Amino acid sequence: MTHNIRTCLWFRDGRGPEAAKFYCDLIPGSRVERSFGADAGMGPFTVTDFNLAGTPYQILDAGPHFTLTEAVSISVETGDQAETDRLWSALTADGGEESVCGWLKDRFGVSWQVFPRRLTELTLSQDKRVSAAAVAAMMKQKKIIIAEIEAAVRAVT
Repeated sequence: MTHNIRTCLWFRDGRGPEAAKFYCDLIPGSRVERSFGADAGMGPFTVTDFNLAGTPYQILDAGPHFTLTEAVSISVETGDQAETDRLWSALTADGGEESVCGWLKDRFGVSWQVFPRRLTELTLSQDKRVSAAAVAAMMKQKKIIIAEIEAAVRAVT
């Protein structure tokens, strides 16, 4: 399937196709759609189009002109803590870095937000005590541990 709109991630180290394959192997229902390279007179580049569970992305691997930053991240709302743990472990392995509030940077330098769906339910609760307690507990975490956030919510309700 070809998409007209994709989020493009700029890579600078020749590892774009490797990253796309890693992401697609990690997220069920994902696939690399196409990859091609060329040299248009300004140095070699590679373009890899891929799809993560229905969301289209592209990696343009074209040298040191730009860098990845936390200003762009891939957000993954998981079904449960086990899926959060699986993704977190895989994405922080081999040089990835934990950050705060469910954010991390993978070994390729791409930022991710990984959190269980229950976090969304609690932080967006109509009950302001619940949402405030959930946000306060989340702010103290790196990887989201939903049992700890639920305990903080129980303490105020």
